[in-house]
Amino acid sequence: MTRFRPCIDLHAGQVKQIVGGTLDSSTAELKTNYVSQHSAGHFARLYRDNGLEGAHVIMLGPGNDDAAKEALAAWPGHLQVGGGIDDQNAAAWMERGASKVIITSFLFLGGKFNRERLDAVLAALGGQKDHLVIDLSCRRRGDDKWFVAMNKWQTITDMEVTQETIKSLEPYCSEFLIHAADNEGLQKGIDEKLVESLAAWCSIPVTYAGGGRNLDDLELVKRLSRGKVDLTIGSALDCFGGTGVKFDACVEWNAKQGDDGET
Repeated sequence: MTRFRPCIDLHAGQVKQIVGGTLDSSTAELKTNYVSQHSAGHFARLYRDNGLEGAHVIMLGPGNDDAAKEALAAWPGHLQVGGGIDDQNAAAWMERGASKVIITSFLFLGGKFNRERLDAVLAALGGQKDHLVIDLSCRRRGDDKWFVAMNKWQTITDMEVTQETIKSLEPYCSEFLIHAADNEGLQKGIDEKLVESLAAWCSIPVTYAGGGRNLDDLELVKRLSRGKVDLTIGSALDCFGGTGVKFDACVEWNAKQGDDGET
């Protein structure tokens, strides 16, 4: 069944909500929706106390390790962590308390997919694909074509997100995370066609993020995906300074899905 999945996005050591398409190395170009006065640990405890499994902690650039460690220590074994993960540090992040590690950029060398790197990460995790999430965050190119974007969503790779791509990667991981980078942080609605496509293509759990505004969007994702795709809402949440939906309402929505016994 479709679930609301929360996030903790870290930038320069702080919890922030950022317009995804502006996330590059130039701080002058960066558009930030919200900078929290609370620590990463605060949000980890909030998610823990409300039983929100499957949250992802994303380190957007350098200077976020300590904040990520704080979040993992607050709820060990229940938070996924991504951003700068590679074959050299994946196991260490698991030891620090991550439930799973998330990889994107390391899988691409010069913007081209490198399967040897994927093999190396999986080997570093002892071959346990249950510990691995592949992030296929992407940007639209033309009508209903999406290409994976790396390096904080600024570099378009040679990998198109298709059914064939999904099927080739599923044996390596336990779930996918998909940020629609062109929608991220804009609160202008989800990429409906991408959600529909992910539901049709994926046979393992998949979480979509980008453009979620309110409970109606949770219902929309549920309907479009027939309950197969989860939704992350960030900037619209009141706990991140948004006005679109209350965090407590999302928690209640999740509980209702379980009460209804829907799948």
